[in-house]
Amino acid sequence: MSDLLKRLENLSPEKRELVLQKLKQQQSQTSPSKQSQPPALISVSRDTNIPLSFAQTRLWFVNKLEGESAAYTIDRTLRLQGNLNIKALEQTFQALIQRHEPLRTQFKVKNNQPIQVITPNVNFQLPVVNLQNLSNPQQQIQHLLAETASEPFDLDNGSVLRVKLWQVKKDEYILLIAIHHIAADGWSLEVFIRELSTYYHSFCTGISADLPPLSIQYADFAIWQRQWLTSEVLERQINYWKQKLAGVPLLHQLPSDRPRPPIQSFRGGTELFHLDRDLLEQLKQLSQRQGCTLFMTLLAGFAVLLSRYSGQTDLVIGSPIANRNRTEIEGLIGLFVNTLALRFDLSENPSFAEFLAQVRTTTQDAYDHQDLPFEVLVEELQPDRHLDRNPLVQIVFALHNAFSSPWDLPGVTVEEITSELDSVRVDLEIYLSDGPDGLAGLCSYNCDLFDGETIARLMTHFRILLKAIVDNPQQSVSLIPFLTDQEQQQLLQTWNDTHADYNYNKCIHQLVEEQAERTPDAVAVVFENQSLTYAQLNRQANQLAHYLRGLGVETETLIGLSIERSLDMIIAFLGILKAGAAYLPLDPEYPSDRLRLMIEDSQIPLLLTQAPLLEKLPQTPTQTLLLDELWQKITPYSQENLTGVVTSSNLANVIYTSGSTGKPKGVMVEHRGLSNLTQSQILSFAVGTNSRVLQFVSFSFDACISEILMALGSGAALYLANKNALMPGIPLAEQLRNYHITHISLPPSVLAVLPCENFPALQTIIVGGEASSPELVKQWSTGRNFFNAYGPTEGSVCATVAKCTPFDTKVTIGHPIANVQVYILDSHLQPVPIGVTGEIHIGGVGIARGYLNRPELTQERFIANPFSNHPTAKLYKTGDLARYLPDSNIEYLGRIDHQVKVRGFRIE
Repeated sequence: MSDLLKRLENLSPEKRELVLQKLKQQQSQTSPSKQSQPPALISVSRDTNIPLSFAQTRLWFVNKLEGESAAYTIDRTLRLQGNLNIKALEQTFQALIQRHEPLRTQFKVKNNQPIQVITPNVNFQLPVVNLQNLSNPQQQIQHLLAETASEPFDLDNGSVLRVKLWQVKKDEYILLIAIHHIAADGWSLEVFIRELSTYYHSFCTGISADLPPLSIQYADFAIWQRQWLTSEVLERQINYWKQKLAGVPLLHQLPSDRPRPPIQSFRGGTELFHLDRDLLEQLKQLSQRQGCTLFMTLLAGFAVLLSRYSGQTDLVIGSPIANRNRTEIEGLIGLFVNTLALRFDLSENPSFAEFLAQVRTTTQDAYDHQDLPFEVLVEELQPDRHLDRNPLVQIVFALHNAFSSPWDLPGVTVEEITSELDSVRVDLEIYLSDGPDGLAGLCSYNCDLFDGETIARLMTHFRILLKAIVDNPQQSVSLIPFLTDQEQQQLLQTWNDTHADYNYNKCIHQLVEEQAERTPDAVAVVFENQSLTYAQLNRQANQLAHYLRGLGVETETLIGLSIERSLDMIIAFLGILKAGAAYLPLDPEYPSDRLRLMIEDSQIPLLLTQAPLLEKLPQTPTQTLLLDELWQKITPYSQENLTGVVTSSNLANVIYTSGSTGKPKGVMVEHRGLSNLTQSQILSFAVGTNSRVLQFVSFSFDACISEILMALGSGAALYLANKNALMPGIPLAEQLRNYHITHISLPPSVLAVLPCENFPALQTIIVGGEASSPELVKQWSTGRNFFNAYGPTEGSVCATVAKCTPFDTKVTIGHPIANVQVYILDSHLQPVPIGVTGEIHIGGVGIARGYLNRPELTQERFIANPFSNHPTAKLYKTGDLARYLPDSNIEYLGRIDHQVKVRGFRIE
């Protein structure tokens, strides 16, 4: 058995397929069941209307629907050097056209049905263009080749064969041969080459061409196919494919560089690649051990790569099959090729060897049911049709042998010129051919979707993955490595080398205390006509902190804080932190039920609020202190800073995330992450003692603390305003203008409705919480700094920042901030390559402690960091999808779940 497999392996894919088909025919002939035998394939009269084959019908309809196109052209360009006999070459093409009816067939409509009209005789004349007098004929020839090859065919009245010869030197010519796919396929091209050489030799020497007569032609096959695929034969084939493709995904999820346009343009590009002989031999040995063909092994490897790139475990890959399983059609030119829609399942994360067994079974079963034309399958399945894609199959994979019939023209040296395709029929086509130096690969791709750099990277990964497969076929498909060492280093280390010498071991209130020492008399906070200097703010916050300690507040006591925007809000915020406690912000504008849930879930022992807000807050057993009535009690307390009551690893706050339709969860954020954030943002956003920062977002939103701290940690003035003064539009514009605000953080939806006036003081805009558009960036980034910030509460508010410019065509989320790492990983925690979608995982200083009273959820979302040398290091699984761009920027792509953000707030 192994000897037979080895012999089969050495055959070309087409010949191997032919042998297998003949064996199947012999088995069926010796089988007791004689039902459903195909009718005899015989020559029929040309006086009758000849239908199109199923494959021809599809191409004819595509031609009529989308107009004349060069997308379905098979072409070869040759450099001919030597004593070329032009007359013999012309006679050769004349003989080929006369021998093969498809080369002299036109397509007409009769009784509302397309038919083949075979012209009995064609007088072929070879057009010859002399370019010898041009100063640079090679440059001109490239233009002429592209122009001629892309010229569409007229299927109704023109020829399906186009030939042109350019003479560039006395003994050098360029020959272009182009055939419409409706008349030929890849196998046909080998027949064409072999017989062209035979005829040319004959006309040069006068010796008759030794070619057997053709007893049948493609038209006979088209009629035979229509007769054969009827009733029970057709039904049996259809039932098999319907079962195989039930619920199949109709579109691949391979990440593209650009969105899919509404209508296919068929603009194509090519990338060449190579698999060396050593790797090829290893793949053949693996195939033999696993009892499958080389094609199956290569296809399995490619399917694994597609799955790793796309995240899909249910894949459909098209595989062209020669479909020449009858001896009498082997020597014909015509469109016999069929496309098999091969479906693979990787959902159980099998080993590669296990998956290869599945691929073997799938392909063998498909070969047993190859008679159903792809066009009929599509018609039966009736998938939703879209002008932007091909139905069912958008990715094709094929293995061909290098042509066994070389160009053989006496006295002429023939060199094939590889032309870059400018048209493509599907999104991605991979063609491999077995040659003496290994496997030569050609990848044609849709230029509307992909860049050449992306495809080249994909092919590099294919090569690495195949090498990993032969090294260890037993490893799970999810863990097979395919990144280069350089990429691995880049993604995991270089682009995460964010070390900065920040003292994040300081607590956030200590940053404010230090600023109060540096600029005690500078204005710290402004609310309407009231203000506090840094010294005043620090003293009053210290008095509150000492008072709270006197009440029994300890380190990490969680205190609820529900205060309207005012100076007291900032004093209370700092006072709680100075006391060593952590605060839970409770926006009095929240619904009462949500506030009750947060209070009860957090089990806060103490709530700090104001008398006017009592009626808005739910009745709970929690002890309540009214800050506006406490000042007489607080005033006698010490104005000195407290020491030794809290460290940077202690809790700073608990922020409840998620919307009212999902159960809110409290995120426990420590000082060190917020301290690192503060120092990073002050530097990145250039906040200084002359800056004026507007506090815009709700106090319960995590971004509020970054607004407060970037101001108070840098010596800037923090400006507060009541909610009415911050209404999007004109009221907000008045605040910016009247108070000469220099820095502001806004959701993009708020910035979008802000009147685009001249705010001369406004130096920096930070947007976040929602997706921003290039148009918005262009409108507001001219003449000032514009940043797009990204980060979940679990990552201490902000994990990445992008500095945007008016020239950006895409708004990214930039790079990790200082001392934070961002990894884009697949579902098995493997880094994904550039351009591939994965889930954002955040590591480093900014990781929160976890979820309050939710240990199971904490364990699920805060996982061990496999890329860190520290045994306790964690990664936060954000649930956000993103990808790295080639320039190292990160592009945000949405959520894994159904969560969205409205003005920065998470809503399930």
